[in-house]
Amino acid sequence: MRELLSLFFQERGLEVAPATTAADAMELADREDFSLAIVDLNLAGENGLELLSFLKTNHPKLPVIIFTGMNFDEGLVNEARNRGAEGFMSKTDSLDALFREVKRVLLKH
Repeated sequence: MRELLSLFFQERGLEVAPATTAADAMELADREDFSLAIVDLNLAGENGLELLSFLKTNHPKLPVIIFTGMNFDEGLVNEARNRGAEGFMSKTDSLDALFREVKRVLLKH
């Protein structure tokens, strides 16, 4: 999925820096200046909400979109919003819908 998303966004003119683990994402965020992060809630057994909290604590202006295959129940959405997520997309949504959400969030910032 990560490779597919990378290619999809690169073909649309966006620079992409994929991370395979939460630790990789944290390291990248500390090294680079990003316009947006797309975070999966289940990162190879790691908790994406913890990554979201790290990003918003250490990079408070970085907008984050949650992109996951998990069901979006009201509790999960509220928890992610409370931790600073600005968008929510399901892996069952189309890539075009994800791209529209990315553009929407980027235009806000």
